[in-house]
Amino acid sequence: MKLLVDADFVVYKCCASAENEIDFGDDVIVVTSKFSDAMGCVRRELKKLTQNFFDPEMVLFFSDSTNFRKSIQPAYKGHRNRKKPCGYKRVIEALKEEYEVVVLPTLEADDAMGIAATAEPGHVICSPDKDMRQIPGTLFDMKETMSVTLKEGDEWHLIQTLAGDQTDGYSGVPGIGVKRAAALFQEKGYTWKAVVEAFAEKDLSEDVALENARLARILRNTDYDSQKQQPILWTPASDYRAYDGAGPQDASDS
Repeated sequence: MKLLVDADFVVYKCCASAENEIDFGDDVIVVTSKFSDAMGCVRRELKKLTQNFFDPEMVLFFSDSTNFRKSIQPAYKGHRNRKKPCGYKRVIEALKEEYEVVVLPTLEADDAMGIAATAEPGHVICSPDKDMRQIPGTLFDMKETMSVTLKEGDEWHLIQTLAGDQTDGYSGVPGIGVKRAAALFQEKGYTWKAVVEAFAEKDLSEDVALENARLARILRNTDYDSQKQQPILWTPASDYRAYDGAGPQDASDS
């Protein structure tokens, strides 16, 4: 068993906590940081993770500087323009000497973890991000461990498609949040038809629904071409589970 760690989260948090501001007056404020403080914080956080599991091997995942979702929607995460905290890149380089570090071209850490977890089941994803509830397997959200079934993962993807994620820059259906989306699917079933109808009620096309679904989707191994090193964009027809949790034969009959 390996711990697949959202190291973006851990390193950002620790580097930010190590920053200090020095106000020199005369309109000059300088941000400083001690590398040893940031690195010490990261090591403590990673050690905490291992204490929740028996002698685990750890793999650290980071996001690439290029994001394939911007080719779907250029405004994706466009508001997140704050520079990385002091020491961020140096800490990552130091971690490469101690741990296995994974960065996949154009992918976010979430996607790389999702691909790894589904390509080789049995590992544990360690991330506080609710998006990871799309990935079947074991998830440690930095507080508790939970199991996610394939059906639950598919359903959560459709819920997020309707609810959107303002922090990531995709809106879903205006006026629908997670609770309302879940209630809608409980009434109509977890189907692509229900998704399209919810968007249509707000005069939004199926193309808009599909864009939101693709932005919301955390990649699995079936969503990634490892030879070309590029994502395979999600479509309802290519993922029968998103219709009703049935098998391929049932889906082909629908």
